[in-house]
Amino acid sequence: MMTSLFSIFEPTSSIFSAPLNWLSTSLGALFVPYLFWVSPSRWSLLWLKIITYLHTEFKTLLKPSYKMSTIIFISLFSLIIFNNSLGLFPYIFTSSSHLIMTLSLSLPLWISFMMFGWINHTNHMFTHLVPQGTPSFLMPLMVLIETISNLIRPGTLAVRLAANMIAGHLILTLLSQTGSTLTLSLLMFLLFSQILLLILEAAVAIIQSYVFSTLSTLYASEIN
Repeated sequence: MMTSLFSIFEPTSSIFSAPLNWLSTSLGALFVPYLFWVSPSRWSLLWLKIITYLHTEFKTLLKPSYKMSTIIFISLFSLIIFNNSLGLFPYIFTSSSHLIMTLSLSLPLWISFMMFGWINHTNHMFTHLVPQGTPSFLMPLMVLIETISNLIRPGTLAVRLAANMIAGHLILTLLSQTGSTLTLSLLMFLLFSQILLLILEAAVAIIQSYVFSTLSTLYASEIN
C-alpha cells in the first residue's frame, strides 16, 4: 500500500543495498547500438535530424572556436530526454525527478564554467557583475544581485527539471486513485483526461530536456 504520494518516487527496489531503480538511468544506452549499427531506419534518421538541429542551435550560442563543445550539451540533452521519456512507462523509475540526479548534472557543469571563466577570462567575468550603463550608486547592489543570480543557477536548473517531472506524475497518480469510485461515464472521461495528460507529459519531457541543455549552453557562452 502506498503510504504517501511521494512514495512513487522512492528508489526502494534493491539487492544487497544496491538501489536497482537507479539502473533506469542507463537504459537509454540500450538504444545507442541500434541507432548506430543497424541499417538506417525512420527512428535513426529522426534522431540524426534532432541532433543536427541541436548542433546548429548550440553552435550559434557559442564562439566559433568552441563550436565542437556542442557535443557536451547534445549528450546532456540525450541523457535527460531518455530518462524523462522512460519514466512515462509503467514500473520504470524516473531518476530525473530526484534532485540528487539533476544536481549531479547541473552542479559540475556550473563549477567547471566558473573555474574556466575566472581562471582564463577574469576581467570578462568581473564586467558581467556590473551591466553596462549602471549608475555608480547602484553598482554595489548590482554586484550583489548578479553574484546571487550566478550562485543559484545550478539550483534553478535542477529544481526546474525535477519539479516538472514530479508535478505531472503526481497529477496522474491523484487522478488514477479516484478511478475505483467513479461511474462508467465518469471513468471514460477520466481515461480520456489521463491520455491527454500523458501526451502533455511527453511534451514536457522533451521541452525540459531542451530547456536544460539550452540554458547550460547560454551559461557557457557568457564566460567566453
